[in-house]
Amino acid sequence: MTTWQHEFNLDKDLIYLNHAAVAPWPVRTQHAVEEFARLNVRRGATDYPHWMTIEQQLRERLARLINTSAENIALLKNTSEALSIIAYGLDFKHGDEIVGIADDFPSNRIVWESLANRGVIFKAVSLDALADDPEASLIDAVTDRTRLLAVSSVHYASGLRLDLARLGRHCRETGTLFSVDAIQSLGVVPFDVEAVRADFVAADGHKWLLGPEGVALFYCRPEIRDRLQIQQFGWHMLADKGNFDQKDWQIADDATRFECGSPNMLGIHALEASLAFIEETGVQTIQRKILNNLSYLFDITSNIGNIEVMTPRADERHAGIFTFRFSDQAIDYQALWHRLMAQGVVCAPRGGGLRFSPHIHNNSVQISKAIQIVTDQIGKMD
Repeated sequence: MTTWQHEFNLDKDLIYLNHAAVAPWPVRTQHAVEEFARLNVRRGATDYPHWMTIEQQLRERLARLINTSAENIALLKNTSEALSIIAYGLDFKHGDEIVGIADDFPSNRIVWESLANRGVIFKAVSLDALADDPEASLIDAVTDRTRLLAVSSVHYASGLRLDLARLGRHCRETGTLFSVDAIQSLGVVPFDVEAVRADFVAADGHKWLLGPEGVALFYCRPEIRDRLQIQQFGWHMLADKGNFDQKDWQIADDATRFECGSPNMLGIHALEASLAFIEETGVQTIQRKILNNLSYLFDITSNIGNIEVMTPRADERHAGIFTFRFSDQAIDYQALWHRLMAQGVVCAPRGGGLRFSPHIHNNSVQISKAIQIVTDQIGKMD
């Protein structure tokens, strides 16, 4: 048994294909949380200096994950908070435009739509996941009034993976800011913030980073950090955050300026352990195994005539999401999902179909069984 196989201890009656929603933790993450709780019960905050060391280790792991330095990493509550910092930190003017994806996850739509009362226009671009050049639709929507292009690296429903480097080049050439919600790709696809030319990157830790909810990465390109007006204030975002008696305070120069209050130390211990596993295993290794699982899904569903795959097949066009539907039947996918969950197939109804999102602990036997259970349940719903 390989090292990574020891890290997953899922119930044997489950086929877990839902990492694009909330992922199961590695065993080491469970142990990190248990140890943190045990010591907290016995010692309270006596070991807070050590906790701060774990916090710094997490920043450094996240920095390596996206190819930046630790001082550029803020630890926030979730992706939505990070995107809100961008939306309400930038000095948008009446008539400014933000270009995004029409049916993107709500976190990456609502925040931009909320700026309408300031006269900011959110241009929602419809993308065909199976089209040859989905990036062209986004690029064509960018005008001289566009201040920001805000996309998800991988579409949460269709599984379409965008060519971020191409979008980033266009944004840099046109002076448009570029925001990437990377929650559906970090941990499964290598990411280089310099190559992508992203100005902002946000991602919560509870999906492909295999961590808990409540801890998120936020990156802001240091050259434009001062362009984000601070909207949240507290002791933790100060340059001299340990000096509680200071009267003339200054905000931190680094990314901790976006962290207004006490950090989620429990979540930090958990995510640090999960990222240690990812780093030791290697994102490239994880990607290869997940792509193999998706390739198997493409192959076995191609033999089922009434299955329509909504995810593009080319390896560079998907990450870990495989979404499909039955083209010749009117299926209540919410009802089908409940049936599958009762059978131990953990997945999600998304985009008018079913979304499978396997990880490295899944294998062809499990995937074949899951597809068989799906087709069996479809037969019972006729």
